[in-house]
Amino acid sequence: MTTAFIFPGQGSQAVGMGRALAEASPAAREVLCEVDEALGQHLSRLMFEGPEDELTLTRNAQPAIMALGLAVAATLEREAGVRLSEAAVAVAGHSLGEYSALAAAGAMPLAGTARLLRLRGEAMQAAVPPGEGAMAALLGLGLEDVRAIAAEAAEGQVCAAANDNAPGQVVVSGHIEAVTRAMRLAKAKGARHSVLLPVSAPFHCPLMAPAAETMARALEAAPIAAPVVPLWANVTAAPVADPSEIRRLLVEQVTATVRWRETVEGMAAAGIDRMVELGGRVLGPMVKRIAPDVVNLAIQKPEDVETLLKSL
Repeated sequence: MTTAFIFPGQGSQAVGMGRALAEASPAAREVLCEVDEALGQHLSRLMFEGPEDELTLTRNAQPAIMALGLAVAATLEREAGVRLSEAAVAVAGHSLGEYSALAAAGAMPLAGTARLLRLRGEAMQAAVPPGEGAMAALLGLGLEDVRAIAAEAAEGQVCAAANDNAPGQVVVSGHIEAVTRAMRLAKAKGARHSVLLPVSAPFHCPLMAPAAETMARALEAAPIAAPVVPLWANVTAAPVADPSEIRRLLVEQVTATVRWRETVEGMAAAGIDRMVELGGRVLGPMVKRIAPDVVNLAIQKPEDVETLLKSL
């Protein structure tokens, strides 16, 4: 089978994340310790013990999710002999998961990636005052329908399609009044359900422009090498390996739509028939809806590693 390693985004964090893996794997412990040192914080303790409200803060959740994904990758490589460059032909990540994917593929150093995600989380949180923005999932409508609804709902404010996650699962983001209008319009246009998401800011829309500017400065100074396998980028839903193009797309990604449905469709059309999620269990259900014939596995705990080894 032809495999891609995929990495989850924000929302996949949970108290207890990584604890079992760290207890079983010296390689995982090394990764978590390096992230702790890079951030000057016992992030691993927060991952293991909580409290949940602190772990859920964007500035903590983003590096924590990356740390678990890289801990899984290190365990696979150093203790199970599964080298990413040999086991996979591509990597992809959902939103912040792109940073995890790039670090796993050798394009970015672990400590530097942790610091970039801490900055990214803080910048995204600070871009919009609390209570002014929102995100909502509009279920049962396609991307073009949702884009039309967002444009109609804007009324001079910001409302945009933020995540095209799977068929009939599109998220809008923007000013809270505009997002609320979009939810009403969606219902009138046949949406199965609309629900506000429990997020702290309106991600992946033009309101994130200040955060994009912050990340542009930080990424300009960050070392980025060509990944050992191509990254399928959120912004283009296409593979990329050139470091300067990766840098540009990571900046654009802050305000652009996460084109996850198209990314999975593109990878499947390119012959990838197995997708292995490292550090989460949220992308698999989306993959199943997008490309039902693709085998998907999730690796979070020591026993998951054994499952993967049996399938390779």
